[in-house]
Amino acid sequence: MVACATLSMNISNRIAQISASPTLAMAAKARELKQAGLDVISMSLGEPDFPTPAHVKQAVKEAVDADLSHYGPVPGTPGLRAAAAKYMSSFLEESGAEETFVAEDIIVSVGAKQAICNAIETIVGKGDEVILPTPCWVSYTEMVKLAEGVPVIVRTTMDDDFLLTAEALEDAITPRTKLLLLCSPNNPTGAIYSAEQIAALAKVLLRYPNVAVIADEIYNQICYVGKCATWASQTELLDRLVVVNGVSKVFAMTGYRIGWLACKNKEFIKACTRLQGQQITCATMVAQYAAEKALEGDLTCVADMTAAFQRRRDLIVSLAKDIPGLKVRCPKGAFYLFPDVTALFGKQAPADSNYAKAHGSTMISSADELCEYLLMDGLVACVSGSAFGEPTCLRISYACSEQQITEAMLRIRKAIEQLS
Repeated sequence: MVACATLSMNISNRIAQISASPTLAMAAKARELKQAGLDVISMSLGEPDFPTPAHVKQAVKEAVDADLSHYGPVPGTPGLRAAAAKYMSSFLEESGAEETFVAEDIIVSVGAKQAICNAIETIVGKGDEVILPTPCWVSYTEMVKLAEGVPVIVRTTMDDDFLLTAEALEDAITPRTKLLLLCSPNNPTGAIYSAEQIAALAKVLLRYPNVAVIADEIYNQICYVGKCATWASQTELLDRLVVVNGVSKVFAMTGYRIGWLACKNKEFIKACTRLQGQQITCATMVAQYAAEKALEGDLTCVADMTAAFQRRRDLIVSLAKDIPGLKVRCPKGAFYLFPDVTALFGKQAPADSNYAKAHGSTMISSADELCEYLLMDGLVACVSGSAFGEPTCLRISYACSEQQITEAMLRIRKAIEQLS
């Protein structure tokens, strides 16, 4: 008998250097504890708990019955591209801009995540610098690394509402800078750039014609301070601006995986379409049809969900402010609370706690360790701010029911009060 040789497989340096998603990792830990019979409240994922609107579900049935099960155009179906362009143009009209988007400016991808990743791959080459104001979404830095770019972290502070200033942007730009990537409303902070703040950043960028912008506006409808300003209103930057959006958050369609990017630069659209053609051929046809009908249908459901998120925001902020050790600012959009927890560093967990038994130590010295403690002894899953580039904070998603929010914050309060 011939013995089979053990085969080894090399993992490329490009893949080896990227990290797993901390939000998905925490969600997986929460699921494991739930499967073990523990009553864990998961506040780690940014996923609305609302059902997908009825007219969208009806569209899915229509698409299946119409046998929309074959390949479609690489950049998206004509109907969805047109609907997305109209949807994006409505935000431009609200800002007073005369420019609008057309269907040819849109590329539909498998979620806004892929739209962002493809835009980075299309713009960024090896060694190119990408300015990332932190706190920022966990995947941005890893996407830049995947493109063999260099993440340039510009840390913002709670005192500045976690927003990039024009001065900080100017200081971060070098001859190797190719891209500024930011999100408004922001994940994880819920901060929003005003029209004036966007204009101030754009004024800096006008002096650097080789620097492009990706504006992630996936949460732009979940806004508690009126209408969100859009980067697309900066018409002088439109030839180097990519605006990303999708249906996941505002229509409660995370699993449909439909997002898109909008860009007026025809060469960019051609290049990004070539890239996507080699990756996926097209996004799922049934999901594209459903997304088209979501955008074309009655948007009352979006307003209703946003109103519910605002009630939840008000509830979680009021409860968090009463918890010792949490420094809280009120988010203006999205559905995340991002409290500073540095006052709890150096505290000791009870000697008989699950955290102490698992770690062999009672010391809570970081947000990562605090998250572990809250999960193991408070049965609440949240995400350390270190995942977002801000190790002094926690991200707590309030995309869950008011009952769950109330119970989760009670558990967090009890667990923190047991620290000494």
